[in-house]
Amino acid sequence: MKGIQTKPLQISKYFVLSLFFSLPFLLLLSLRPYYHRFSTPATDNSTPQPSDLRIRPGYTSYDRYIKKQLNKTLDPKLRKIWTTRDWDRKIQVFSRFFEGLKGEGLLSEDSKALCIGARVGQEVQALRKIGVSDSIGMDLVPYPPLVVEGDFHNQPFGNHTFDFEFSNVFDHALYPDRFVAEIERTLKPGGVCVLHVALSGHTDKYSANDLHSVKPLEALFRRSAVVRVGKIDGFGLDTEVVFRKRRDAIQRS
Repeated sequence: MKGIQTKPLQISKYFVLSLFFSLPFLLLLSLRPYYHRFSTPATDNSTPQPSDLRIRPGYTSYDRYIKKQLNKTLDPKLRKIWTTRDWDRKIQVFSRFFEGLKGEGLLSEDSKALCIGARVGQEVQALRKIGVSDSIGMDLVPYPPLVVEGDFHNQPFGNHTFDFEFSNVFDHALYPDRFVAEIERTLKPGGVCVLHVALSGHTDKYSANDLHSVKPLEALFRRSAVVRVGKIDGFGLDTEVVFRKRRDAIQRS
């Protein structure tokens, strides 16, 4: 009788142990949809990220990443600063910057322009101030009439929509390959993209990646050519990289 009683206990013990050791595997399966939600061919083929571009650890799901970004975008103190103290100053700086691009022939009053990660739209207001009236911003939180809602990993626009795209939030991209792929998808052939980035590593706690040279950007922009690279002093960012999408680039829908 004693031997018969211990057998079920042994079975229960092995069952509990097998369940315990299978939990990490089950957790990994539950997270897979987040990591593949915005994948690109580069990621799917296991192409290694260049050493000069590193994704910061700590994001266990895409939802947690978005929540952290929203914490900054919706911070009432920051939004007050953006719309009051910083408003005129940033519009003046961006206006001079965009005027320079017009002088180089990289932007015109006829351009259809997008500002990625525009927050409250100072960049858009600056574009409209210099005559680029067909311009709009995109951010996680809309700010009508200057900014529409959108995720830069999955832009809410059709293929070949814009002549010009500008962004100074590349460091906030959790999936840099998808960030760039969406720019190239929505840019017209011959269109221009201008990025302001920090190579010094002086970014904030909301940044999702660290960039240490322009080489990873050159590799990610597969359908575009580098026009120029230069130094800037733009609100904590130190480098400007200009790309032009090749006119023969074929974009799949």
